Amino acid sequence: MKSRALVMTSIVLAMLVASIDTTIMNTTMPIITRELGSFDLYAWSFASYMITSTILSPVAGRLSDLFGRKKVFGCGIILFLIGSLLCGMSGSMIQLIIFRAIQGIGAGFMIPFPAIIAGDLFPIEKRGKIQALFTSMWGLSAILAPLLGAFFVEYMTWRWIFYVNLPVCFIAFLALLPYKEKYEPKKAAVDYVGAILFALGVTSLLLTTVVEKNQILYGTIGIAFIIAFYFYEKKQISPIVPLSIFKNKTISWININTFIGTVALFGTSSYIPLFLQNVAELSLFMSGVALLGVAIGWMVVSVPAGKWIIKYGYRNLLIIGNTLLLCSGISLFFLNENHGFFYVFFSLIIQGLAYGLISTVGLIGSQQLVGAHEKGISTSFFMFCRNIGTAIGVTIMGALLTSSTDFMHGIHYVFLFGFIGSIFALLTSFFIKNETADDNKLVKSSKIS
Repeated sequence: MKSRALVMTSIVLAMLVASIDTTIMNTTMPIITRELGSFDLYAWSFASYMITSTILSPVAGRLSDLFGRKKVFGCGIILFLIGSLLCGMSGSMIQLIIFRAIQGIGAGFMIPFPAIIAGDLFPIEKRGKIQALFTSMWGLSAILAPLLGAFFVEYMTWRWIFYVNLPVCFIAFLALLPYKEKYEPKKAAVDYVGAILFALGVTSLLLTTVVEKNQILYGTIGIAFIIAFYFYEKKQISPIVPLSIFKNKTISWININTFIGTVALFGTSSYIPLFLQNVAELSLFMSGVALLGVAIGWMVVSVPAGKWIIKYGYRNLLIIGNTLLLCSGISLFFLNENHGFFYVFFSLIIQGLAYGLISTVGLIGSQQLVGAHEKGISTSFFMFCRNIGTAIGVTIMGALLTSSTDFMHGIHYVFLFGFIGSIFALLTSFFIKNETADDNKLVKSSKIS
């Protein structure tokens, strides 16, 4: 029990610093750019972190299946700590971009493990509560990030937005050391070529979201590498991404549904603060408070989700979740200049209820519908689909907003896109097989006292 409490402490701390670091740069980058110069590289300070963390998540999940959760998670914490230290010491924008990439590698190795280790430690009916705890860390970071960023810039230096990670990561690493891992890794050779092909393919595809020229070229290169990766993996005994997990149609449709759903509206939190600050004339802090609506809705349904899966099954809950997502899309589509904090707040609560069901039910399904030695890659690939969907959705929304001559017209097009996307997400949820967790014999074997 003590070992479990310590590893949960390690997970929560690691997740908190990783989630804060994805948002704290939003408020501090203008100040950092004024000191370091090279404003033309502004977007790359975000992109380097996003690309490396997205690519490494599924790779980290697979490595944990082969070598154990504790080792890979511990390496992620150390890499994130080193990356944070180097970011704080950056003397130029080029250095910051490179060191943010190192930090992103560490984040990629950390982010999947709250869900993976929770899947090892807790039975299905308790896992919803654990996922709600993890979700609260993202909600807390939405509030803490702008406050911490403003405090460090005002009273200390922007470098402390990175230095503050050092003691937290150190404590997280120490808390992980006593953990007695129950999962027995399945030793096998590492598919380095597959990992490289996968990384090159995904990197090229993600570059289309940040470069201003040659998007078609990068997209074509990315698709070519992904095709090469697919045919190469089919011949491997121990592939970095076992294609066998996609033979389960329920998992495949869960991943497709998650991808489309996150493309549609997961990027809302990136643009709603702009509306609240520019149109509703709310402060930076209050626009952050509004985003808590998503966290509140998410936690409300995450807690009982495990028990609901046993009773109602994956398909029924995901249809409900996507219906709520469509309701959120309709509400945001009608957003106008006369709406303020409370309209947005309640719209985001509905969105939180939607994503709470879609994410928690999908995550548990990705763990319960595969064998123990594929749980890591299945879990992290589900999160990879969510991250890729978010990156694409945010990029499309940003293009729609910036291409419009009027801000509110741009916001209207952003949420028209979200509304249409949520319709397609709802349609894909009907293809998910109607089964409950009790139908899966893996449930009993996954329970660890």
